[in-house]
Formats: sequence, C-alpha cells, structure tokens
Amino acid sequence: MINDEYFLAALRLAAGSDPIPGHVSAAARDLFRLRVPSAVTAVPAECAATRGVRGAEGPQMVRFVAAGLTFDLEVTVGDGLIDVAGQVCPAPVDGTLVEVRTPHLTLSRRLAHGGHFAVTGLPPGWLSVVCHRPGHAPIQTRWVRIRP
Repeated sequence: MINDEYFLAALRLAAGSDPIPGHVSAAARDLFRLRVPSAVTAVPAECAATRGVRGAEGPQMVRFVAAGLTFDLEVTVGDGLIDVAGQVCPAPVDGTLVEVRTPHLTLSRRLAHGGHFAVTGLPPGWLSVVCHRPGHAPIQTRWVRIRP
C-alpha cells in the first residue's frame, strides 16, 4: 500500500511545484562551469608498461586516450598536496597548451618539446587535464579523484 504523503510528494515533484533546494542549484552551476565546450573526452586506458611497477607509497600512473592522443600522468601525493608530471603523445605542435584543473584551480602550461609538462602543489581531490591544440577541438581527461 502506498503512503498518501509519499504519493502527494511524488506528484508535487512531478508537477514541478517543489522548488529545487539552493545547494543543489549551486552545485549544478559549479559543475556546469567545469565543462569544456566541444571537448573530446579521453577515457582511461591500461598502462601495461607501468602496471605493478609502482608501490602503494610511490607515484600513481594514469593513462588516458582519445582522438589519437595519449595522456600519461604520474601523480605524486606528498605533504597533503598533489604533483602531476605528464606527457602528451605524440608530441603536439608548437603552441599547444595543457590545463591541469581542479574544481577550484586551473594551472596552464605550454608543452615542452617532447610533450612533457608538470604542475605542483595542487589540493587533493578531483583532477582533470585538458589539451588545447591549435586548430583542433580540446581533449580533456575524465575527472579522477586523488586522495592523500
């Protein structure tokens, strides 16, 4: 048997008469600001060459692949902060920019000749990398959560 109060609450929600709580709207706006328009999303890929090489205390290796590019990220946690050393392969053309993003901070780096970049001192939590190549759509990694 259905409880009348739950049934009426469900009808109000379906009819749109219950307002959306403020914290839910604020969280949705924050997430919308994190999107990269027209970006291709790179998905996690097996990193066979480094599987089992790193211990639990050492750097974590993460690989993402999309649109002919591979992102290899080495994530190190120390003193409560995150350091990211990465490489984009094949090495993109001059003028390529990489953004290492957290929900509250974005740090930009020009890629070195071999496609290398590094960012230090990030807060723990969610992390994504976006590659901006001249004349191409941006490619972003999925968001990953890094814990100390």
